[in-house]
Amino acid sequence: MATIGIGLVGTGYMGKAHAVAFKSVGTVFNTRLRPVCELICSTTEAGAASKAAEYGFNRSTSRWQDLVTDSRVAAVVIASPQTTHRQIALAALAAGKPVFCEKPLGASLEDARAMAAAAAKSGLTNMVGFNYIRAPAMQLAHEMIRGGEIGDLVHIRAEHTEDFLADPLEPGSWRTRDVSAGNLGDLSPHIINAVLRLAGPIERLVADVQTVYPTRPGANGPEPVTNDDQLNMLCRLDKGLMGSIHVSRVATGKKMGYAFDLTGTKGALRFDAEDQNALWYYDARVRRGRQGFAKLLTAPEHPDFLAFCEGPGHGTGYAAQIIIEARDFLQAIDTRKPVFPTFDDGLQVSRVIAAAHRSHAEKRWVPIGEF
Repeated sequence: MATIGIGLVGTGYMGKAHAVAFKSVGTVFNTRLRPVCELICSTTEAGAASKAAEYGFNRSTSRWQDLVTDSRVAAVVIASPQTTHRQIALAALAAGKPVFCEKPLGASLEDARAMAAAAAKSGLTNMVGFNYIRAPAMQLAHEMIRGGEIGDLVHIRAEHTEDFLADPLEPGSWRTRDVSAGNLGDLSPHIINAVLRLAGPIERLVADVQTVYPTRPGANGPEPVTNDDQLNMLCRLDKGLMGSIHVSRVATGKKMGYAFDLTGTKGALRFDAEDQNALWYYDARVRRGRQGFAKLLTAPEHPDFLAFCEGPGHGTGYAAQIIIEARDFLQAIDTRKPVFPTFDDGLQVSRVIAAAHRSHAEKRWVPIGEF
């Protein structure tokens, strides 16, 4: 057993989630590498010190530059806004530190390209935080697809729908001002990553993007919304597979509609993260009169479930996904073998997002090869 010093940049919602994960991962998975929460960075010295005490970090700083070069920090976790990802990641890789970066990989395709290229050149461990793909039921779906249990894939319908901006009187914020933080930059990376993971690469797409509420209440009256609220996308994937993706932050009544329906020649799968401990499976080989979707409750037999609970159907939650990510990051560092999703996987998501923007602007089908 060995220890590894972790430096965490960002102390907000995701910063706290990663702090909890690195505090828990050794106990949950008995990892050979045991993380030490060494240094945490926030925007002010006082704020960083407060979060260090709250999250259990040894030291704090307001300068991420000092964190990535600190001799006791052996790996860097980036949980700050996406506009900061590129600078921090490039500096950390240049300092010889493995990097875990929250999604999206960068604020632009150019950022993602630069980060993926630097990671590949460095040979260091790199991962992107697409946590929902780590849910045991999502891992089970991937396992069943790769095992041929639903046959050749025919169609995928996927969505990521939430309603945190469904109320037009919700005030404007960074989510409505920054182009990279719009619906396409915020929610869509998660479900695009899932489609790529489960169904294979997207070859071409046509997208329609919409800002439903062009203004939001601001401190001095109405202020413009400068990014998108929802997206519809049709796509053709590898081997002619048809697909559709819908993403929205104004989907009234939806809280965590990260979901898919996947049709194959021998069966079908359904998943909805609002019921994240269940995977629905239709086996077309069952005789007529007995066919129907069966609800598979996650259980100790399924990926990464037993580490959290011994009871079938008792379930895991959001925090478990982040702990699984932490385990995989530590394992990748320890074995020096890449673990999905790498920076290159994050880049593939960014290519799809860039193609969606171009498709909407030029009103045409866009091959991903253009990017």
